[in-house]
Formats: sequence, C-alpha cells, structure tokens
Amino acid sequence: MKVLFTKTAMVLLGLGTLICSCSKRPTSAKTGIVYNDKTNGGYERFRNIHPAPGPGLIAIEGGTFVIGGSADQDVTYDYNNVRRRVTVPSFYMDETEVANQDWLDYLHWISVTFPQDRELYYNALPDTLVWRKPLSYNEPYVDNYLRHPAFQDYPVVGVTWDQAQDYCQWRTDRTNENILRLSGRMVAWKDLAGGGKGKNAQPAGAAAGKAPFNTDIYLNGQLTGAGYDGKKMMPNLSPNAAVAAGANGKAGTPVRPVRIEDGILKQAYRLPSEAEWEYAALALIGNTQFENIGDGKIYPWNGMGVRSAKRATRGLIMANFKRGAGDNMGVGGYLNDKADITAPVRSNPPNDFGLYNMAGNVNEWVEDTYRQTSFEEFDDFNPFRGNEYTNKRMADATKGLYAKDKYGKPIKDPAKANKKLKYSELVALQQGQNPNANTAAGTTAVTTPGVTASAALTSQKNSLQGKPFNPDLRGYGDTVNTSLYGTTTLVNDHSKVYKGGSWNDMAFWLNPATRRFMDEDEATAEVGFRCAMTMVGASEIRPEGKPHFSVKKSKPYKAK
Repeated sequence: MKVLFTKTAMVLLGLGTLICSCSKRPTSAKTGIVYNDKTNGGYERFRNIHPAPGPGLIAIEGGTFVIGGSADQDVTYDYNNVRRRVTVPSFYMDETEVANQDWLDYLHWISVTFPQDRELYYNALPDTLVWRKPLSYNEPYVDNYLRHPAFQDYPVVGVTWDQAQDYCQWRTDRTNENILRLSGRMVAWKDLAGGGKGKNAQPAGAAAGKAPFNTDIYLNGQLTGAGYDGKKMMPNLSPNAAVAAGANGKAGTPVRPVRIEDGILKQAYRLPSEAEWEYAALALIGNTQFENIGDGKIYPWNGMGVRSAKRATRGLIMANFKRGAGDNMGVGGYLNDKADITAPVRSNPPNDFGLYNMAGNVNEWVEDTYRQTSFEEFDDFNPFRGNEYTNKRMADATKGLYAKDKYGKPIKDPAKANKKLKYSELVALQQGQNPNANTAAGTTAVTTPGVTASAALTSQKNSLQGKPFNPDLRGYGDTVNTSLYGTTTLVNDHSKVYKGGSWNDMAFWLNPATRRFMDEDEATAEVGFRCAMTMVGASEIRPEGKPHFSVKKSKPYKAK
C-alpha cells in the first residue's frame, strides 16, 4: 500500500509539473509584453493577494454609520457629539488592548539593541506614578503594576499619546523584520545567533555597528549586503541587476530585497482614527441584514443596560467600570465586574466584531487631534483630523538615499507642498536651497550656508510671530494671530482624543460616541491604547454566500 501511494504521488507530481510548465505566463493587457521574463526587460507582475492582518489584529469590515449617533444624552452639555453620517473603510484592529507584557517586550528590545542609551529606555518607560493619589494608598501599583507577572495580561497604562506612536513604529519594524528573517529574505534569527549555539553569534543593534531594521529604510534598498541578505531573497529579473559571486567564486542568480509590490510586508501599525474606533466599538454588523440595521446600540453590546440578559450570566456586569461613587468592584463574595482596577485584556465578552473591552477597563488613545466641532467639519469618507504631512529627508538626492537618525529611522521633515514637486525643486529643497528664488543668471539661489530649507522656513515663521504682540482674549487687539489659534486660546494640535471609558469611570463614558481629550504628553492610570492597521485591496471581508456580478478576465494578446 505504501509503495502504491508513493508511485501515485509521483505521477500526480509529474502531471502537476507538466501542467505548470505548459501554462502561459501573464501578459500586459495594454502592451502584450510578457511578464516575469528576464529576456525582455524583466517586467514583473506580482500575485494579486488580499494580505492577512498582522499579528494580534482582526479584520473590521467597514461601512456607513452615524458617528456620534449612539449618544442618547449630553450630560456635559459640550455640544461635542453632533450626529453625522460617514463611511469608514475596512481596516484591521487589535483584538485586545496592548498589555503590560507587550510593553515589556518593547522595553527589552531597547535594552538589548541600545544598551548604552539610558535616555531612550527612560523615555519609553510608562509613568507608573500615575497611580499615586494624595489620599489613596496606591503605592503597590506604582511598584508592581507594570512589571509583576501577576499583571502581565493587564492593559498598559501611564503611556502618553507620543509613547503610543513610538510603540506603533517599533511594532511595525519588528513584525516586518520577523517576516523577512523567518522566510529567509534576511539573515535568519538562528544564523544571526551563530546557528543557535552561541558560536559566531552576531551582536545585536548598535553593538554590531549596524542600525536596526527599519521598514522604510529597508524598502528603499539601504539594508543590503553581509549581515542582511538572506538565503532566499527575491529573484531580480532586471537586465541591469548586479550578479554577486557565490561561495565558489562563480556568478550566482541576481537577487534583490523585498519590495512593497511583493505584498509580503505588512502595513504600518498605528492608532485607530476616532471614527474607526467608534465604528469598531459599536459593531452594528451583528444587527445588520441586507443593509438593514435592525437595532441600534448604546454600548458595544445589545440592550439598554449594562448587565447580561443571558440565562447563564444573567445580571453580570458587561464591562469593567465604576458602578457608582465608591463602588469599583461590588460586594465581597460576589464582585460585580470581577476587578477593582483594570482587568486582563481578555475579560468580558467581545463585541460582534470580536473585540474585547471596547467599553470600560481603560480608555484608549485614538489618532485624532481634538476639536469640539470635528464632526461638523471633517470629510464624510474616512473622517480624520490630525494630518501632518511629511517627506523623508534625502541624504543623497541623486542616489535616492534617505537620511537616517542615530536609531536607523528616516528623518522626516514637514511637507512643503500638497502636490508632487518638480525634480529640480525637490533637489533644491534637499540641498538646503530656496527653489523659488532665482539669481540673475537664472540659477537657484542658496540660503544662508548651513541652514536647511526647513530651518529657513521656521526662521521665517518665527520672525512673523515676532511682531509687536498685544494679547486680547476677544481677538480684537491680537496683532499676530487673528484666529487665536494655539496662541491666545487652548485650541492647539497637542490635544488628542481618547474614548471608551475606564475602570474608574461611570457608565456614561462606556458609550462609543462619547469623547474626551488630553495633551499628547500626559498620561493617567485610566488610559491605554490598542493598534490598528490599514487594509489594502478589496473592502469585502467575507464575500462567500453573497450575490456578485460576474466579471470576465481580459483576453491574452496574441501577436500575428
């Protein structure tokens, strides 16, 4: 039987190989050029895929909903949740809040990659002093909450919005680096550690004299050569590709690093936008059939109250919050929400998207900058407030090399235009010149030596703000900033939105439409976060069982 099975498998394998060898290569529908053929210029067509989410994420199918619509009352009288119908594209979101163990992983990487950089490690530490209260004995949480293994599955708190941004960048780079090393596109972890036996192990990070992996720098082709190139790199079909010599001195197959076109690397982890967060928390998908929403929601679960209506769990509190003044956990012997402060990130039932603790436990940072009137002003597709457009600075514009900081990250400058610059303008900006000022000979004039274009613009801005200034709260006598923006009012770009309610909040704040704000460099024991990721490609998550129009493929071109 075993021999028969082996022979059958060999026959099937041979037939599969024959069929594959006879299959036609894809051709361009517009030029007829054959793709993936190194003899005709090496035009490449990549497999059309719908990428899977990064680790820890689940898919959220987007759609239209009324942002601010689940708020049934405005007890703060802030005029802060004006109802507005918007559309949120499909995206990915963390199943749970980022936990203490996740943050300890981040701190460990910093300590082994930059062992001498105490400032970097210190700046990444959460502020555990957020537990201190003048009239409350919370000192044990100051010492234990972040690091003790009993709290490892609890949400990290004491992190600022800025720290959350840094974590998202770190998580993006570590995820993509792990993908490349496990697949052999970069030197494998085992080889990096000397075959797993400690022999010839390569030191990590700064100790190795090499910058750590960064996704943008890698995609720009600046992390190649010894110590980076793996055994299973992508074939390079370009006729201009350099061929490296193999171990035997003979020329090998041209290879290249992974590109974004390969669809292998993940999109960047980031904070969700306010609209994404509210849409995902509300999870009306569980009440929807044929584009009809049967029931609305006040909380991430169905019903008007905060207790479970199911027979087995009837009466249990559905989230970790403060039921009333002085009641954070209920009566001993039958705790109402099973937690005195925060609870593990997988506590309480998930909502209809499969997300845990979208109400209570900790409030969560979102990406948006706070404005009271945001809902009236932003676009109705993928609404967001907080765009700060940047360009990666060039170290060598002629070679297309990015400038890097001491941590191996690309240096980013504020964007100078909302459209693609002319190449001459781009080069002038990168060389610290003023592209709009021409000399008598028609050449580009250079600003003060050693002053970049970014610094020159900053100097110009400061000189404008240096005019005689008469602050007036009504704006009548303000001689500089007639709109009062960020100078004589508290309206500024540093206030960021957080949502969801916490273990120390009343039930009103569990409503997904409620919103509060805090400065981006502040932290509390009630605010944590979770990450999101942009979904590329088709927006439909589960097309099976749904009607679709049939679409014909383009006919292959045949030369006559």
